[in-house]
Amino acid sequence: MPNAITVTVPHNLGVEAAKARVAEQLTKMQRDYVNMVAHSEVTWAGDVATVRVSALGQSVTAQVAVLNDLLRVDIQLPWLLAALSGTVQQIISRNADEALRIGHASKDDPTAARKTP
Repeated sequence: MPNAITVTVPHNLGVEAAKARVAEQLTKMQRDYVNMVAHSEVTWAGDVATVRVSALGQSVTAQVAVLNDLLRVDIQLPWLLAALSGTVQQIISRNADEALRIGHASKDDPTAARKTP
């Protein structure tokens, strides 16, 4: 039976800016980890991304919902990886927070020029 993890990260960017940052982070993660996974795919349906990653014979699926003031990531880990759920949750939370942090320089984000004090 799969193990479900939910990570939520509040933001004040609005949907479009947050979505651009999330899309950029997902692309970066695919590029950075290409040698460690057998397959990865990201598909968008509106403001929700479905992420599928296969590695070491295991598949992980996540839904990333970009809301006006919140990012919600729902992850389904196979039972074999359930023991790593705490670590996975920390990594996802850290990456999401980093991508949504004000002052993060997204290429497509007009608000990126603003810096945090």
